Amino acid sequence: QVQLVESGGGLVQAGGSLRLSCAASGRTFSMIAMGWFRQAPGKEREFVVAISWSSGSTYTADSVKGRFTISRDNAKNTVYLQMNNLKPEDTAVYYCAGDRYMRAATWATRSQDGMDYWGKGTLVTVSS
Repeated sequence: QVQLVESGGGLVQAGGSLRLSCAASGRTFSMIAMGWFRQAPGKEREFVVAISWSSGSTYTADSVKGRFTISRDNAKNTVYLQMNNLKPEDTAVYYCAGDRYMRAATWATRSQDGMDYWGKGTLVTVSS
């Protein structure tokens, strides 16, 4: 099993920045990809960004491309989400996820239902 714990959420003004962290513990070697989803009030959870654990290749949703960046620290089993130029529409609960089989390149299009591991989420609120 793998446990994912997010941190770094909070309140920020539009145009500001935040960095989220997701620390993985347990059988972390079993995962091939990690990433972030978000769920805004009244909306479905959506893909944000993913990273291949081995190659470091990243895949980003068009809605945040150029503003959000994912990175990883293999030694710490941690992924980060750097969010710049935040907008009120970025307000959401951000969830860290990991999977043993689903390649990062497919996260944007495949169903989230089968994702192996989820964190509990961290709230990001962007004020206008």
